[in-house]
Amino acid sequence: MAQQISVDPKKIREPQVIKIKDIPVNQYKQDIKGEIKKFGKDGLKQAYYDMLIIREFETMLNNIKKEGNYQGIAYDHKGPAHLAIGQESAYVGQSLALDTDDFIFGSHRSHGEILAKCFKAVYAMDEASLTSTMEGFMDGDTLKVVQDHHNGSSLRDTAENFVLYGALAEVFARKAGFNRGLGGSMHTFFSPFGSMPNNAIVGGSGDIALGAALFKRVNRKNGIVIANIGDGSLACGPVWEGLMMAAMDQYKTLWDKDLGGMPPYMLNIFNNFYAMGGQPVGETMGFGTAARMGAGVNPDNMHAERIDGFNPLAVAEATMRKKELLLKGEGPALLDTITYRQSGHSPSDASSYRSKDEMDAFAAMDCIVEFGDYLKAGKVITQKEMDSMKDKVVGKISTTMKLAIDDTISPRVGGQFIESVMYSMGNMPKMDDREPEVLAPLSENPRVKQLARKARYGYDESGKKLPASKTYAFRDGIFEAMAHRFYEDPTMIAYGEDVRDWGGAFACYRGLTEALPYHRFFNSPISEASIVGSAVGYAMAGGRAVVELMYCDFLGRAGDEVFNQMPKWQSMSGGVLKMPLVLRVSVGAKYGAQHSQDWSALVAHIPGLKVMFPATPYDAKGMLNLALRGTDPVVFLESQKVYGEAELFEKGGVPEGYYEVPEGEPAVRKEGNDLTIMSIGATLYPAMDAAKLMEEKYGLSVEVIDLRFINPLNYEPLVDSLKKTGRCVLVSDATERGSFTHNVASNLTRLAFDYLDAPPVVVGSRNWISPPAEMEEIFFPQVSWILDTVHEQILPLPGHTVETVQTNGEWIRRLRLGV
Repeated sequence: MAQQISVDPKKIREPQVIKIKDIPVNQYKQDIKGEIKKFGKDGLKQAYYDMLIIREFETMLNNIKKEGNYQGIAYDHKGPAHLAIGQESAYVGQSLALDTDDFIFGSHRSHGEILAKCFKAVYAMDEASLTSTMEGFMDGDTLKVVQDHHNGSSLRDTAENFVLYGALAEVFARKAGFNRGLGGSMHTFFSPFGSMPNNAIVGGSGDIALGAALFKRVNRKNGIVIANIGDGSLACGPVWEGLMMAAMDQYKTLWDKDLGGMPPYMLNIFNNFYAMGGQPVGETMGFGTAARMGAGVNPDNMHAERIDGFNPLAVAEATMRKKELLLKGEGPALLDTITYRQSGHSPSDASSYRSKDEMDAFAAMDCIVEFGDYLKAGKVITQKEMDSMKDKVVGKISTTMKLAIDDTISPRVGGQFIESVMYSMGNMPKMDDREPEVLAPLSENPRVKQLARKARYGYDESGKKLPASKTYAFRDGIFEAMAHRFYEDPTMIAYGEDVRDWGGAFACYRGLTEALPYHRFFNSPISEASIVGSAVGYAMAGGRAVVELMYCDFLGRAGDEVFNQMPKWQSMSGGVLKMPLVLRVSVGAKYGAQHSQDWSALVAHIPGLKVMFPATPYDAKGMLNLALRGTDPVVFLESQKVYGEAELFEKGGVPEGYYEVPEGEPAVRKEGNDLTIMSIGATLYPAMDAAKLMEEKYGLSVEVIDLRFINPLNYEPLVDSLKKTGRCVLVSDATERGSFTHNVASNLTRLAFDYLDAPPVVVGSRNWISPPAEMEEIFFPQVSWILDTVHEQILPLPGHTVETVQTNGEWIRRLRLGV
């Protein structure tokens, strides 16, 4: 399909001047009469109360970390406590403008955000919904503790205690915490009230929150999404990459108009003028005023402005205005909310990087004192009411703390529970029951029609290999699995670099452009971090995402998202979240040192990821079908060497209908009795050639096993094979040092030791850079390498002439030199 946007060479060469719109700074004007009319006296009192309770919550944490005691209650909290004492007005003000359907994502310093957002939901939800939410969460465990030991004077008072206890129990790693104690202080959240995951990786919410906003836009859900970050994170990649993706023109130019426009995404900076100790203004960055960043993103400056975060009503008013813009599809938006943390980065921080004069000056304009004085002057509240609120707050926090530190009332989970939530193991063919949005019936798709004319097995009836032009290939298996799920799951979206129109760099997606509207299948910026990070947010919000990294070498560009975000949120949430996300990763060849690396060992090392590596068309389709109906994060590796391969192993060919490959099960490609070769990925083919040659030339009966799965992997068939053969070679295109096959070899040495006649031996690529295509035969494993390794290390082959050096002496030399 041809592109829909043309570039005019004359227009782009015309002389012009780019004009930047003004960026407002601290424009809010106080008006107590108008504020009473908007929020009501009770609403303003509630805001003051919420600020008090957040302050006391963090004061308690500060005291126990520094002194081991709060209000005479002793406790040794071993975990972290990143505090924001002094920033309460910014949190409460933001939540005043939000509804339960609005999502906020935060940082490691987000206790106040969680409490403010949850309290707003407690006051706003109807009692039936509030009751249902608390009773249904975590099998009612959190609510039961509150009802038994801290029941309130009303349902909403009980709900307030529920929020306090759930959050504090989580900080203290207790089973009844909002995330079963597995998230802790830096990751606590309560999604039923719109408080979404908070991220200990600085700036980590920048692109994840965008994914949740995409989910709302694509699936026509209510509400906006805010990424709350600190000013210290403004140089972080996920923040900028998230902004670029949030501002893509295609939402307005190419997506269906009835979707509503831009994703409802706002970046809010809680700007306290410090990172940990470094100062973004004057030291580590150069923007001066953080709101200026918006001018570099789009012609609207992201509607950016700086607001006075010391005044909760200024924050509420600005957030309401931005929310209105976002709901109209006119985002993204940016707020630079100035504030100040009177506490250190953490209780162990003595704030030696700040002067006493500066800290005293900010303490003199404490947001709680200022707001309280303002309400008193406006006849909204009395000093007696304020004193009563303070007493109530101290009592609530004291009782909550006693419950949260009691090992009998609030026990911790054990290792077996952690194991149980590492994967959700869901079977969800679709994440929503509505009809999927498509452009035409699948039967009318041109690629589907083309594939109907191709042979789905690579050999003809006489056993002769068919030409590639007439056979169904590996890339076709990817296409069919994707197409099936797109027509089944209405929430499923796919995106990456050059996937639409082009069909992806390796033609796996050719035909999907004609099948799907833009909002379900689109090109992303060249921005690997936001590709994966936004997919994490989309999945945790309730949708299914398939995203692509064009080369395995680009995993480093999305390292945090792949290693810290994708794998961990199911378990860190205590099983609350699911992560139906498939990351397709193409493993290169021919393109040299930065485009031809197999980094399977990196993802194999990360707990929480499922990793698949098919090598045949049958497995490409069946394993991707498996991944796409599950609810766990999957890294789906695909070797570029095999995209054009026909099905050579399943004699019935690749089925036209739906099927799955059993999870974790390796495939015996050839049976044998004398030696086992285990391969992963494209090395299946040289392994088969080596087995055939050893059988024909040396009379050796060789079994070949295609591992297919990296994690999980069932070792029983591997051990059974070694019971027969007693000998094993493991082959992979990954560089030999630290490869996944070494892990398999180590496990087999342990599991099959009694059956081995020789140690398992690994054949991998050389520990060099990947050389140009013309030299690849000296880098990637060759048939001769396998034979020479068998001859030198396992079983002498009669009359064999070695072509390469695979002796122990050579191995010691390589190890000594690190090559």
